[in-house]
Amino acid sequence: MATPKFRVAICGGGIGGLTLAVGLSRYPDIHIDVYEAAGQFKEIGAGVMVWERTWKILELLGLGKEFGDIAHAQPNRSLGVGFDYRKSDQPQEGFRFYLYQVPYGCIRFHRAQFLDVLVDHLPSDVAHFGKRLTSYDTSATSTRPEILLHFADGSNATCDLLIGCDGIKSVIRKQMLEDHVHKSGGDPTLLKHIEPIWSGRIAYRGLIPTNRLKTDNKEHRTIQTPMMYCGKSKHVVSYGISRGSIVNVVAMATQPHLYGTTYDGPWVKECGRDELLECFAGWEPEVEEMLQCIEKPTKWAICELRPLPFYVQGRVALLGDAAHGMTPHQGAGAGQAIEDAYILAEVLGHPSTTLSTLPQALAAYEAVRLPMANHVLRGSRESGNMYEFNGPLGDDLARLGPQIGKQWDWVWKTTPLEEREKALRLSMQRRASTAKL
Repeated sequence: MATPKFRVAICGGGIGGLTLAVGLSRYPDIHIDVYEAAGQFKEIGAGVMVWERTWKILELLGLGKEFGDIAHAQPNRSLGVGFDYRKSDQPQEGFRFYLYQVPYGCIRFHRAQFLDVLVDHLPSDVAHFGKRLTSYDTSATSTRPEILLHFADGSNATCDLLIGCDGIKSVIRKQMLEDHVHKSGGDPTLLKHIEPIWSGRIAYRGLIPTNRLKTDNKEHRTIQTPMMYCGKSKHVVSYGISRGSIVNVVAMATQPHLYGTTYDGPWVKECGRDELLECFAGWEPEVEEMLQCIEKPTKWAICELRPLPFYVQGRVALLGDAAHGMTPHQGAGAGQAIEDAYILAEVLGHPSTTLSTLPQALAAYEAVRLPMANHVLRGSRESGNMYEFNGPLGDDLARLGPQIGKQWDWVWKTTPLEEREKALRLSMQRRASTAKL
């Protein structure tokens, strides 16, 4: 087999890392290794949703059929419900104040099934399990300027390009920022970007078999329609997954004054159903009835990152939650990781990208993805505040609804193909500029 033009190490086998690996596997002249800390690829959490923009990327990667087969329904361009917004924080029946409809609606999946599709498309020899990265060394170790990877099990590996897909608590982001400050004289305030910050919000998550939400007389509306039940400093989102056989429920409660603090305790733990029911006592009947059906809720601290000023340093780059871990209020976290992966795979796989031109390719990736992802990160937080009547419009529902809808304008601002062409154009321009020096 011919020597590859460069070797890419992907640290982290979540949705972003595996999408990148699948995208790069289309280029036989790029060697890929995926290092995963766990003993197998797995996802925690239950539901994942994507919008039209992300669906187009899955199709461009040749995965449309497989993902269509596991979606809540076969995606098509017809108008669908994004979310049905109701004011629900009262004991009497609530009411709709906004219906968000878009082509494709929101396309929903069981997160584990989503990951399985990506795993099924990985080359057979790229995955390495039980490999928790502890640090990396960018010093030249040979005539080739390799990156040396150090793992918790005492083993080492080398690569030409390291991609940090290791989540919101990223070890790679931590070292990247510390090296930039301590070794390169960067702004010390950047160290504040290492640790995630708590949004002040707790999420109670649970899955409900659809048959538990049906009676002889009626079917709960969330079986067919993605719902957003809104109230002061709380909201509940629910939608069907797994071909409509399961409803994913996320009930959120916020203490706005705690935004930006550090959460004390484990981010994910089990909790009693009574705690969940007490939190949403006095809400409209269909909310309480739905929450009663959750047998074993889990309790999550919802954290996010401060927007980063860069995703790339040398031949090390960040992707997905490691770069822009965000709150889930626009259903965009997975989609933004997938978009990172698509753009990065396209610039790395281009025939003009070689070992010597990697810096220009990575700069183009950062130039395209950083502004968009940071915009969505901020917008997601703003959307969550709107759902809980804590935004600038408060509970002025007539004005609030349309403003919530505008929060998704980024989905249609450009297309993935336009972003791809922009990244390739920037990469070529940077190469030409470097060549003139």
